[in-house]
Amino acid sequence: MHSSLLSPLAIKNMIIRNRIVMSPMAIYKADNEGYITSRIKEHYLQRAANGVGLIIVESTYVTERGKSKGKQLGIYSDRQVPALKSFTEEIKRTGCKIALQLNHSGSLGQKELLGVSPEAPSALLHPVSPYDMPEELNEKRLRQLVNEFGDAAFRGCRAGFDAVEIHGANGYLLNQFYSPLTNKRRDSYGGTREKRLRFLLEVIQKVRSMIPSTMPLLFRLSTGDRMKGGLTDEDTYYAAPRIVEAGVDIIDVSGGLRGSRPEEMDNTEGYFVPLSREIKKIVKVPVIVTGGIKKTEFAERVLLNGEADLIGIGRALLEDPEWAKKI
Repeated sequence: MHSSLLSPLAIKNMIIRNRIVMSPMAIYKADNEGYITSRIKEHYLQRAANGVGLIIVESTYVTERGKSKGKQLGIYSDRQVPALKSFTEEIKRTGCKIALQLNHSGSLGQKELLGVSPEAPSALLHPVSPYDMPEELNEKRLRQLVNEFGDAAFRGCRAGFDAVEIHGANGYLLNQFYSPLTNKRRDSYGGTREKRLRFLLEVIQKVRSMIPSTMPLLFRLSTGDRMKGGLTDEDTYYAAPRIVEAGVDIIDVSGGLRGSRPEEMDNTEGYFVPLSREIKKIVKVPVIVTGGIKKTEFAERVLLNGEADLIGIGRALLEDPEWAKKI
C-alpha cells in the first residue's frame, strides 16, 4: 500500500489527485521560436494519462533574451497562448493538474543563439557553464524583466495552466542574483544576502499580482551552490520564509549553480531530502522534493516522515511513462 503517495492534496483552488509530481525537465522539442509542438504535447500527455498528479512543464523562457538553448519552450508572446491553451485542456481532461515554469537563463544564454550578449546580474562568466561574457543588467532593464515575468505569468493564466512556478534554482538568472559567486553588484541588488535576494522577491511579488489570488504560485528554490564562496544551506533557510512571505504557496526544492544533479550527490536516492526536511521546519507551505527518487517505497517513507508533501519524479518518469500507474 502507498496510501500517502496516493492521497490528494488541496492547495488554494487546486486539488492534486496524488502526491506524484512530474519534475520540470527540458526536452527541447519546441519549434525554433519557442512554440509548442505535437512532440511536446505527446510527451506530457503520456505521463498525465498514466496517473501523475501534477506536471510542472519544463523551463519556459519569459523573454527572447532569456532563452538558454534551441528548441526551448517559450511564453514571451501573446501569439503563443492559443496553442498552449489547447495543450492544457488536453492535459486537464486526464485529471492531471499542470503548472507552467517561468525562467530566464541569465549568463547561461549563448550569443550565437540570442544574436546579442546574454544578460546577467554581473559581467561574469558562469562558473559552471562558461558560454559568453554577459552584460550586467541595469536597473531600468531589471524593472522591465520583473514585468516580463509578470506578463508571462498572465499569459500562463490565459493559457489555462492550474499554477505557475518561478525558476529560482539550477544556475539560472534568479539563482545567479542570489549567489555571491555570480552577483558582484554594488547597488541595492547586490552585496548583502538581503540585497541579493531582492530581485527574486520583486519577481515573486509581480507574478503574484498578475495571477488570481486563488491560483497556487510555486518557487523552485536553490539549496546551495556546492561551490566554495557560493550559496550555502543556511542561505536557503534564510530565503525560504521570505519567499513565502512574498506570495509563494509551494516550495520546490532543487540545486544551485551546479544544477539539479550535483555529481557527488547523484548516486544517492532522494539527495535533496535532508534539505526539504529542514525547510519543512521553517515554512508552513507544502514542499516538493526531487533528487533521484525512483522507488515508491522510498517516496512513501519521505511523506510518512513529514520530510516533504509532494514527491518530484524526474528520470524515473522519463524512463517509464507508466511509473505512477504501476503504483
